[in-house]
Amino acid sequence: MDLSQYLSNEAGNSIDAQQQLSKEEYAALKKQEREELWAGIDVKAQEVFKDGESLKGFLNFMAQCKPQKAANLLLLYSQNPEIRQVKTFDSWKKEHKTLKTGVHGYTFIADQTYEKDGEIHQGYRICKAYDISQIRTKQPEEKPPKPMGELMAALLKDTDTRISIADNLPENVQAQYIPGQRTIFVRNGMGEEMTFHAINRELACAALDAHDGTYSRAAVAPQAFCTAYVIAQKYGVSTAGFQFDKVCETQGNGSKEPQDLRNFISDVKNSAYRIARHMDRNLGEPEQEFTADEFAVSESENTGKKQKGNRAKNKQEPER
Repeated sequence: MDLSQYLSNEAGNSIDAQQQLSKEEYAALKKQEREELWAGIDVKAQEVFKDGESLKGFLNFMAQCKPQKAANLLLLYSQNPEIRQVKTFDSWKKEHKTLKTGVHGYTFIADQTYEKDGEIHQGYRICKAYDISQIRTKQPEEKPPKPMGELMAALLKDTDTRISIADNLPENVQAQYIPGQRTIFVRNGMGEEMTFHAINRELACAALDAHDGTYSRAAVAPQAFCTAYVIAQKYGVSTAGFQFDKVCETQGNGSKEPQDLRNFISDVKNSAYRIARHMDRNLGEPEQEFTADEFAVSESENTGKKQKGNRAKNKQEPER
């Protein structure tokens, strides 16, 4: 049977066209693909900070999505705000999971290790990943919020930063991280939700302190405020008191350089995931994997041997 009368040979033509590209043409094609990808990410970063509601929507996404780097959060959010957990086809396959019929993957940035001129480099590749909703498996059920007492106990147990009750805080100060003492001082007697939010905000400040003398509360306060919201959203605590218009104003309502906006998102992401990991551990929840997007692709079978033998230099290709 000749299928050409029923089907066009689009796939075959695409392969033939790719095979006809020279090395230089293929490199130029991939460069254009990367530039278009990052341009889209930059546009989304600017849109996120347009106003308070836009930022709130993105922070909701951050709270529900499994740990990802800032660029991937923006990239995935632009494709589907309902995404919860993405993995490559091979990663799902290793878990003996298969895709549902007819699903299409989401564009994704995967970390990649490769060898060039005898040296090991860290880069990335553009690939496809699939959300858990696209997988033939029992879908995770939404868990009911835990009692506030249980959440507070998980938050305060074995913290890296000391937390102390302070009776002499100024009237308008709920809690405050003091870098010189690496301690968070908290007003006693506040409502449960207010106390929860205030401590998470200050834990974020502590997480953003590099302990090199450069800490500035004013510089990290907007990120810490967003972190407290993400944690509250993740654990089902009321967020009625959060407003983000002022935060967006600090970022020029998205007019700042996209790299600066991505750095802001990275700060929120890193501090929020750090607090969540601590709480999940104390709550007895399965700990999430905090690897480099859990995707590492090696192009050389000898890569591992060279790394073990310390015979190759390790160079990092900076994330844009």
